[in-house]
Amino acid sequence: MTLTERLEQTRALTESLVVHLSEEDQCVQSMPDASPSKWHLGHTTWFWEAIVLLPHCPGYQLFDPQFQYLFNSYYESLGPRQPRAQRGLLTRPSLDKVMAFRTHVTDALLQYLSSRDQLFSEKFLYLIALGINHEQQHQELMITDALHLFSCNPLLPKSGLNLQASQTLLDSEEPCQWIRFDSRLAELGQNAGSAHNFSFDNEQPLHKRYVEGFEMSNQLITCREYLEFIQDGGYQKPSLWLSEGWAWVRREDRQAPAYWLAPRGTFNDSGHWKNFGAEGAEQLQLDQAVTHLTFFEADAFAQWRGARLPTEFEWELAFDHPDMQHMLGQAWQWTRSAYEPYPGFMPGDGSIREYNGKFMVGQQVLRGSSWATPQGHARKTYRNFFPPTASWQITGLRLAKDCK
Repeated sequence: MTLTERLEQTRALTESLVVHLSEEDQCVQSMPDASPSKWHLGHTTWFWEAIVLLPHCPGYQLFDPQFQYLFNSYYESLGPRQPRAQRGLLTRPSLDKVMAFRTHVTDALLQYLSSRDQLFSEKFLYLIALGINHEQQHQELMITDALHLFSCNPLLPKSGLNLQASQTLLDSEEPCQWIRFDSRLAELGQNAGSAHNFSFDNEQPLHKRYVEGFEMSNQLITCREYLEFIQDGGYQKPSLWLSEGWAWVRREDRQAPAYWLAPRGTFNDSGHWKNFGAEGAEQLQLDQAVTHLTFFEADAFAQWRGARLPTEFEWELAFDHPDMQHMLGQAWQWTRSAYEPYPGFMPGDGSIREYNGKFMVGQQVLRGSSWATPQGHARKTYRNFFPPTASWQITGLRLAKDCK
């Protein structure tokens, strides 16, 4: 598939995700960390306009100068913006106008890329690949943000999201096994990406790191296993929790993962738990991966099981092992690694310098991908990151331990 075909496919998929949602569904913001679908539709289009078309395509005309303020996310170099927590106040522009903005920008991109008299540099083509991957990130966010919105509705409705292109959560069919990895000097990350071998700047550069011997579970932790943690009083045992995690549990009065609906009466009734998802409230599938955990919950569960979370470097080393299951496509997996630059890290040039590097503090790395991640978007070197209290993303865990 050519880069132009990937661009067309990506732009179309973004719009198809929310085609069945009402305009009201697409305008509401359920919390400061989530954004309305309409804002995502506008922002991913603003990115193409501000980062690609305006700097690189002579003669391009802005669709609406006000959109430069409305749909900028966090790019200080590109001017002021609507505060993140107030994106839900943007009842204007209408959804129709945002969709017209998308058409205007997509047409301009395709026209420019089809110009036969243009010789595109590798740097420009990488920028196109970056725009595609940026939009794919927002496709997953559109799903998770919409699910959070509907989880706040007392009717607990079906989402109406068009998830035909998404993957599905699978049952774990075999008992978990521990896989041993010997100590080694490993090469991790990758060198500068290209349009056809893409990587974000935070995955770079390829570097060496000594990793002590470890063992890792070949499966993700399931809802059944996590329910055992709850029934054993895991949320009432401060010895299992990091200090900030225990303070979070007490402050939020958390008793179970986000979107879990406890049975009436006792938490020990394993047969009547429900889970809220894209199809509304359904019976909890005990043999599927547990999701929507914070880092604190994942770490406390690992402590309860006498294990720990893997580092991101252990996870990357384990990726190619033939017996490791569900490394991609089910749930993002919390690691014990803080989100930091690799040795020799260099952020991109110009405005995209602000893409990843400025967030390298106060965040934990997640590896893998989820059922909502667009297929083909993730890879073994991909580094996702969120603060330790984030739970509206599709986040789970697998376990690791030191070799004896």
